[in-house]
Amino acid sequence: MVKTRQWILVKKPTDMPKLDGPDATFKLIETDLPDLKDDELLVKTAYMSNDPAQRGWISPSIKADRLYVPPVQEGAPMNTRALAEVVESKSSSYKKGDWVVAGTGWSEYAIIPAKQAQPAPDLPGGLSRTHYLGALGMTGLTAYFGLTEIGKAKKDDIVVVSGAAGATGNMVVQIAKNIIGCKKVIGIAGSDEKCKWVESLGADLCLNYKSSSFADDLAKALPGPDGYANVYFDNVGGEILDLMFTRMARFSHIVACGSISSYNSTPERTTGLKNWFEIITMRVECRGFIVIDFMSRFQEAIGVFKKALGEGKLKIGESEHIVKGGFEDVPKTWMQLFEGSNTGKLITALQ
Repeated sequence: MVKTRQWILVKKPTDMPKLDGPDATFKLIETDLPDLKDDELLVKTAYMSNDPAQRGWISPSIKADRLYVPPVQEGAPMNTRALAEVVESKSSSYKKGDWVVAGTGWSEYAIIPAKQAQPAPDLPGGLSRTHYLGALGMTGLTAYFGLTEIGKAKKDDIVVVSGAAGATGNMVVQIAKNIIGCKKVIGIAGSDEKCKWVESLGADLCLNYKSSSFADDLAKALPGPDGYANVYFDNVGGEILDLMFTRMARFSHIVACGSISSYNSTPERTTGLKNWFEIITMRVECRGFIVIDFMSRFQEAIGVFKKALGEGKLKIGESEHIVKGGFEDVPKTWMQLFEGSNTGKLITALQ
């Protein structure tokens, strides 16, 4: 029997999760894992994915039937995908020492069905295997299918992406400019330093939304009528989305991917949308999506990425923010998502 430490959800937060005190959101425990059964794997977690969407999985205000995955229940380990090493296998598909991507939760060791694991072999060119959690994983795939299928981005389009320095946003920038070849790509990020990084990835321009001149800067970047945005890839919602309603071209597309601006706000404190009428007058198509909607086409996108890597059109070596720490630091690292301290994919490296 294997002992493991786990971070379990003890109290669903109504606003910002709390890391300590009587109302702490998570609790560190030690528990025994059950014996390994046929077609199962015992894995040791090495790297954890940190994603804003996890906040919705523990929200008390979102009903289970409105989520695309089962919510995390109080008393259960926090849910996440991770890169893990096989310690013991009762499956013909994997052997000890193999690397896999799987839903381990916030657990040092986990038992997972072999059919739910994805192989994570060495990547070419000395690239870190951790990219299976980011650029070559769900975040990269989200960027690809959101931009091409929901946004319908084409070469003649002007594309704007919020959260452009984040895991998904930076891939949107690169796919739009370097793979599709869009006419103009504008990023939105939270600091001048982040904006410089986004521009180094291919963006024609990146705007700091914390600047007092942001609204004016956006209007100058999208002067209309021929300079309005054809595609807006929205990762933040809130005031930036509301402002972007006024800068969209007729018959344009808004890709509703995330809403991090409101993930830690109660419904009463969530910013309302004042410019919704622009959606009607400009006949804008605004559509939400989840990347698993396109699961049958994942390998198609991975093929596009590998080709682009070979041609030097993707810079994924710089698209990770890896934080090393002990297992006791897992929630603290995850909270960096909401502090704006990371550029690229935020990954926890367990030591």
